[in-house]
Amino acid sequence: MFTGIIQFVCKGYFDGKRLIVENPWNTEQSIPEIGESIAVNGVCLTVVSAGEKLYFDVGEETLRKTNLRLGKYFNLERSLRVGESLSGHFVTGHVDGTVRFLSKRTAKNSLIMVFEKPKESWAVVSKGSIAINGVSLTIANVFEETFEVQVIPHTLENTNLKHLKLGEPVNYEIDIMSRYVKGVLDSWNKNFLNQLGMIF
Repeated sequence: MFTGIIQFVCKGYFDGKRLIVENPWNTEQSIPEIGESIAVNGVCLTVVSAGEKLYFDVGEETLRKTNLRLGKYFNLERSLRVGESLSGHFVTGHVDGTVRFLSKRTAKNSLIMVFEKPKESWAVVSKGSIAINGVSLTIANVFEETFEVQVIPHTLENTNLKHLKLGEPVNYEIDIMSRYVKGVLDSWNKNFLNQLGMIF
């Protein structure tokens, strides 16, 4: 489990088999352990080797659903420890897919970034949460085919959102609370319709 509060942005690349990223935790006391989970652009990956660089095995399904194969700069966050502050929102690291970055504009002291709406349109609501490349963001506005997030200067400077080019795919994860609510409602509706069928 993660929070969507990015700790480091590091250069990296996919070598055809593994994702290799610079290791920002390079002291003996803080270096990640083999088997530890780290969110890389919002994707929960397992450390398979650690030294000056971090190495992650990446499966075909993950490569297909994410932008890890294409990335040059990666957002990194270590998993949430029991008792730590939750400054963002609950992020599982199970990315739902990618959407394209469409446009941006300045608004006072922040940047408005526009993305295409994901297939889970029911989870994209104004003032709701979404993770973009692992970054916890609040949805500012929702339209028929797009949605907007407002990014403050601190977030822009300390994540790889500042490196995004128009048309580039970003990983997204819908809010887990929205998923739970939909699951409950879908189950209730199914049971309700079954009961109606039995009556009529």
